[in-house]
Amino acid sequence: RSRGLRTHLSCLSQKSDSLSDFSALQCDGKQSQALKRLTAEEARRWARSFDLLLSHKYGRSAFRSFLQTEFSEENLEFWVACEDYRKTRSVNKLPAKARRIFQEYIDVQAPREVNIDFPTREITRKNLQHPTLSCFDLAQLRVHSLMERDSYPRFLRSQIYNDLLSHTQKSPC
Repeated sequence: RSRGLRTHLSCLSQKSDSLSDFSALQCDGKQSQALKRLTAEEARRWARSFDLLLSHKYGRSAFRSFLQTEFSEENLEFWVACEDYRKTRSVNKLPAKARRIFQEYIDVQAPREVNIDFPTREITRKNLQHPTLSCFDLAQLRVHSLMERDSYPRFLRSQIYNDLLSHTQKSPC
C-alpha cells in the first residue's frame, strides 16, 4: 500500500512540482487506501521536525518526490542506505555492503555522488579499511544536515507538500 503511494508520488514529481493530480486517485485502488490513511495531523507534524518527516514512510516518500524535482534524491537514498547498513546483523556482510555504499554515493564520480566535503570523504574512505556499523556516521550526519538546512525548508514551502496537506484535509470518499 505504501509502495503504491510512493509510486504515485514519484510519478507526480516527474511531471511537476505539484501533487494537485491527487484527483486521479479519487476512491479507487490501493493507492487511495494508502493515501486515505495519511491524516492531515500526520502531514502537519512533518513541519515540526525533519526527523519526524524522515521517520514517517509517507513523509519520506513525499520528500523523495520533492527531491526528485530538485535532482537531489541521492541524498535521501544515501541516508536510507546508511540506516539499512547500521541494521546489518552479520559482521561478515559489512565489508561488501560498505564498499557498495561507498562506490554508489561517496567515491568521487560515484553514480549517485552526495555532496560532502573532502575531509569527510577521506575519513569515510579510511573507515572502510575496517568497516563497523558506524563507518558512515559522519558522512550520513553531513548529508542529513544538508537536507535539513537546505532541502527541508524548500519542501515545506513546496507545492508538493502544500497539495498533500490540502488533500489530507479533504475526505473525498
